[in-house]
Amino acid sequence: MKKFLCVVMALCLMLCATAVLAEEAPALNWEDFEPIMEASGVTGEFVSFDEIAVKIWIPDGMNAAELTQEDIDKGFIGYFAPEDQSASLSVVYVDTEGMTLEEYGETLAAQEGVTGIENGTVNGLPCISYEIPEQSSVSIAFTTEAGYVLEVTCWPVGDENANVLWGAVTASIQPE
Repeated sequence: MKKFLCVVMALCLMLCATAVLAEEAPALNWEDFEPIMEASGVTGEFVSFDEIAVKIWIPDGMNAAELTQEDIDKGFIGYFAPEDQSASLSVVYVDTEGMTLEEYGETLAAQEGVTGIENGTVNGLPCISYEIPEQSSVSIAFTTEAGYVLEVTCWPVGDENANVLWGAVTASIQPE
């Protein structure tokens, strides 16, 4: 447990240093997280999403749910949760009719309950992250050339272990 807490602290320090030193938006890169995840013994695998030519690292124990037609109609292209449903990771791809990342951020800012909206980059991809504290969730959104928004939402946040795991998931989002 002490080793894991050391890894968590190192990860947090690394993320804080990146955010403070960056003159522009904070940047996350999978190559920075990969050794930390290996050292902590946390395992997972990359899952590809053909609709968007993106892959995301999914921790072991997060099982893919079978999507219903209603889920698909809402834009879900992936949903993962452990057997006890104590956490979830959703991947949504929504047609925003060509909305830019800046416009999407303005739309988020107008929604009640959305906080912590921040621009950044993940593996070179411009994005916006935000929180919905009432739902204990954090999301990261990217716009695509096709005029869609790819949004990855993780729940719950706040617990140190969960935050490390979700940080790794977020840092893993990259073109395939």
